Amino acid sequence: MIGENLLGPEPTLLPEDTAVTAALQNETPADVVRAHPSSPLAWAELADAARAEGREVDAYAYARVGYHRGLDSLRKAGWRGTGPIPWSHEGNRGVLRCLYALREAAALIGETPEVERLTEFLNSSDPKAITELEQR
Repeated sequence: MIGENLLGPEPTLLPEDTAVTAALQNETPADVVRAHPSSPLAWAELADAARAEGREVDAYAYARVGYHRGLDSLRKAGWRGTGPIPWSHEGNRGVLRCLYALREAAALIGETPEVERLTEFLNSSDPKAITELEQR
């Protein structure tokens, strides 16, 4: 408890995206995005697929859209630009995956300031997030 800011904002906990999770089991990421365009999780999957295919610029663009959809979701849930977004909460993982996907794609295209900014954002959201995402 020492060093923890007890007066800081409460963690933001987004609802789980069960429809998207189910759709991703049977459909392509592009089809899931078409059906659920506001889902950060769907955009994260699409960005990951593009990166795996070596389409770095596409991965960056998809992750950027997911990042903005994620910010919309966070703000709708009461987030005001700061505070924890814990990886341990399943509903937050789509947003955090978009942040990570954008960070990785930014690194691939040489956008170092963006990588640094997103690293800071992820670390301030949940210090364990990057490690968890790298282990996926």
